[in-house]
Amino acid sequence: MSAPNPSETGLTFEQVRSVSPALERYTQDAIMGNLWKRPELSPRDRSIITVSALIARNQTIGMPHYFNLALDNGVKPAEISEIVTHLAFYAGWSNAFFAVAVLKDIFAQRGIGTDHLPPVSPELLPINEQAEEQRAAAVQASTGGIVPGLEKFTTELLFKNLWLRPGLTPRDRSLGTISALIANGQSAQIPFHLNKAMDNGLTEAQASEAVTHLAFYAGWPNAFSAVPVVKSVFESRKTKAA
Repeated sequence: MSAPNPSETGLTFEQVRSVSPALERYTQDAIMGNLWKRPELSPRDRSIITVSALIARNQTIGMPHYFNLALDNGVKPAEISEIVTHLAFYAGWSNAFFAVAVLKDIFAQRGIGTDHLPPVSPELLPINEQAEEQRAAAVQASTGGIVPGLEKFTTELLFKNLWLRPGLTPRDRSLGTISALIANGQSAQIPFHLNKAMDNGLTEAQASEAVTHLAFYAGWPNAFSAVPVVKSVFESRKTKAA
């Protein structure tokens, strides 16, 4: 992981040190010298997790550095574009627009044009009809028809459209989703999406390391709040597999 460039973050290490020498040391030693080098996740995966957390929490000061790092780590412009679009639904439209405001300048600086970005209406991936029927039934049972508009948009816009866009692999889309949920402390939504992520190819070790990574970017309380939920998903899947 390269050192943050002053033009990318607005802060140099010297400026951080002038306010909090310990923070500067933790940044260099714990994050740059350790976390990003741990082998349980690839640098590309860590970039997807990090930018998803930053978008979800609207932490724009870190976006220029980490968007650039994501591109350097192999996350394609089209994939970053899809992450922003996806998280509009999972973190809110305004947060996605804040990310757009940062990314437009990065794309311009790197010569990334619309020809590098996903089409508006691509041919969608095939849907798993059985899984979708089970999901829709579970949503209807939990909401009891109280919010029919939400149920309709969830089915037609999210799971029969957004989740089937080919600009991100299902695994990467799931990884970004659970990262945003953990970053925003939305533990109640983790079981469904973590199960979906693991069905999409995310391993238990990778999911575990994602929580560790997010402790640094979303805070220890959000990471620890996710742990019992993640543990229950792991145990449930092992029981079903037995």
